[in-house]
Amino acid sequence: MSKSVEFFFDVGSPAAYLAWTQLPRIAAETGATIRWRPFLLGGVFKATGNRAPLEVPAKGAYLFRDLARFARRYGVPLRFNPHFPINTLQLMRGAAAYEDEARFHDYLTALFEAIWVEEKNLNDPAVVAEVLGATGFDPEDFLRRIADEAVKERLRATTEEAVSRGVFGAPSFFVDGELFFGQDRLDFVAEALRGA
Repeated sequence: MSKSVEFFFDVGSPAAYLAWTQLPRIAAETGATIRWRPFLLGGVFKATGNRAPLEVPAKGAYLFRDLARFARRYGVPLRFNPHFPINTLQLMRGAAAYEDEARFHDYLTALFEAIWVEEKNLNDPAVVAEVLGATGFDPEDFLRRIADEAVKERLRATTEEAVSRGVFGAPSFFVDGELFFGQDRLDFVAEALRGA
């Protein structure tokens, strides 16, 4: 029986973006399945008392250099969005709304690339509508979905579950109940999926 990895993520995290570029390959190589767990990073920070790295200037500057190193290692583009941080509440509600649909990965691709490759200002609803429309999503349908109380509750519940399981930031992964934090722990995730 193949293993699975739970991937708790928020599109506003550059580290989650890097993990998103690598996790499908790791899953394919290990025969694992990915359980996508969109959550709200701001909610996790609030519940755990954690702070964004940018709130500590030296840490924020180092983190961006370090993430650039990993992007080069992975061979993927990464540009630091001048509009960062992005308020992702609406975007992550969208992820919760599309989570069980065939176009979920199209949605994630559109958002991750808009923020971390194209440097778009997804704090601006008009830009969000433009990005979604260009990917074939109906912006009006998106607005209806993210206003749905069941969608709001789904995102809230996943965020609360993450906190209750010890998650304090993004990306976070679980394999066999074991928590791994950070895209720089993907080697350990791969080992766990191989049963090492």
